[in-house]
Amino acid sequence: MKPVRSLARAMLSGIFVFSGYRNFMNPERLVPAAKPVTDRVTPLLQRANPRIPTDTATLIRANAAVQVGVGLMFATGKLTRPSALVLAGTLVPTTFAGHPFWNNDDPVARNNNQVHFLKNLGLLGGLLLAAADTEGKPGLRWRAGHRIGHSRRSVTRAVRTARREARIATRAASTARRLPG
Repeated sequence: MKPVRSLARAMLSGIFVFSGYRNFMNPERLVPAAKPVTDRVTPLLQRANPRIPTDTATLIRANAAVQVGVGLMFATGKLTRPSALVLAGTLVPTTFAGHPFWNNDDPVARNNNQVHFLKNLGLLGGLLLAAADTEGKPGLRWRAGHRIGHSRRSVTRAVRTARREARIATRAASTARRLPG
């Protein structure tokens, strides 16, 4: 299954690397579409850290740089689960800014944006599956539960053994008292 996963990761990350590079090199073409989203995010960013640049072109470049870097990590199999989550996080504002079909009056533009919006939802679903994929190995939740169960059984065994040893010691002491000597 490893070759299939590797191929699927490379195919899924391709759109992020390609469009991230293109958007990093030319963010000005996206500024009008991204402006409504960045205007909503700007107060949150300024509250978090006033030194963060909040102009739309810089935010587009930052999102694009993350998509390229993390997309390459995802494609090469480095930190695949966290990188899938980060890519999913970069896809959400991109989708809402780039394909607001609910704002289109033209039926052709509305249909086009709706198709791209649904395509991005499909990519988001694929990224969420990749983020949950443990590659056939037990997940952290299962391993923790298994360790807890193993520890409980070990403690139960130790208590049972200690009680048995105490009974044997009690019987030996009782027998020793009855012996002359």
